[in-house]
Amino acid sequence: MDLFSRYIFRQAAGSFLLILLTLTAIVWLATALSRLELLTAQGQTVFVFLKMTMLALPNLFALIAPNAFLLSCLYTLNRLNGDSELIAMTASGTSIWRFATPFLVLAALVSLLIISVNFYVQPWSMQKLRSYVVQVRTDLISQVLRPGHFSSPERGLTFHIRDRALNGDLLGLLVHDARKPEQVLSFLAERGRIVKVDENAYLTMTNGHIHRRETKKDEGDVQIVKFDQYIFDISSFGPKTAFKEVKPRARYIGELLYPDPNDPYYQKRKGKFRAELHNRFATPLYPFAYALIAIMFLGGAHTVRQSRLGSVLAAFSFSVAVRVGGLIAMNLSAIHASAVILVYAIPLGAIVLAAVAADGRLIPIGWAGAVTDLPSRLGSAVKRLWPNNAGPADQHRGPAQ
Repeated sequence: MDLFSRYIFRQAAGSFLLILLTLTAIVWLATALSRLELLTAQGQTVFVFLKMTMLALPNLFALIAPNAFLLSCLYTLNRLNGDSELIAMTASGTSIWRFATPFLVLAALVSLLIISVNFYVQPWSMQKLRSYVVQVRTDLISQVLRPGHFSSPERGLTFHIRDRALNGDLLGLLVHDARKPEQVLSFLAERGRIVKVDENAYLTMTNGHIHRRETKKDEGDVQIVKFDQYIFDISSFGPKTAFKEVKPRARYIGELLYPDPNDPYYQKRKGKFRAELHNRFATPLYPFAYALIAIMFLGGAHTVRQSRLGSVLAAFSFSVAVRVGGLIAMNLSAIHASAVILVYAIPLGAIVLAAVAADGRLIPIGWAGAVTDLPSRLGSAVKRLWPNNAGPADQHRGPAQ
């Protein structure tokens, strides 16, 4: 790139980083607020809270980065025209592709970043997040950190402690288990301690009693059993989510390309695997489409007396329509395998259309004139593609009789 291209590249890259950091901060704040119960209701540490909220960001990065790049392209081109730099370079005979080169180079870098996130960072972060979620939901200590309060990690199960010792033991422990309607159990123990073995967690109670009542019996007598030590399995607390099933979004690209045919989760959701696989390959195409759409609408020099708000809105609306169409195509590909072609056809079609329109200057200055002048401008572009001002059909005709 020459000096002018490097100048445009620095302007676009700087605005891209600023917008990306701003959008990322907004998304992180929304994610953090949605997981605030980790600190309040579940009593997790700030370190665990930060790790879980940060691990959720790569999942949204593939959506944040292209949007930030689009906004940076629109801002940079609009500013260059406002400072008359675009006007001066156009007056000197500079081709529109000289303006497009730095944006396309930046689009390539953004696409490489998206590929690295889609193929490696996102699956790693989602699997780490999944392990943290399992750890939090099986951590009974987080449920009973507040002495004197009743807590229910799941329906029908209630815990209460009088106090906590300095070594972490639970003092004055009460466990009421009514998850099975036919049998209600109540555990009273002087002390309790959480013991973790691999991914399993157990509550060890000492010096206590078990109050057991069979609700199906007419008498409803309560049986009291004294124990010196009792082990209570707490590994299955929390919602009954099948954490062993790894979703397609949390799988590496090799697992999507070559899934295990005997995997029950894959057998039930083959369409989701197919949609996720092709979406990861198609998403890096959108930065190129956005760059060319911005050039198509804003690449031409306008006088500073003319408002470019209509062009900016048109470029943004067209880009949003392309992205929404891509999301719809991805959802359709999960249902019908034939819809996979649309996942690639929409961004590639936008790239080709925007490139032809930008090269032929098919988008006039006024947004209202785009509708009336577009047929004539399309005809001019077609004549430029074939010599002697003849269309493709005219070239195969013989001489007039």
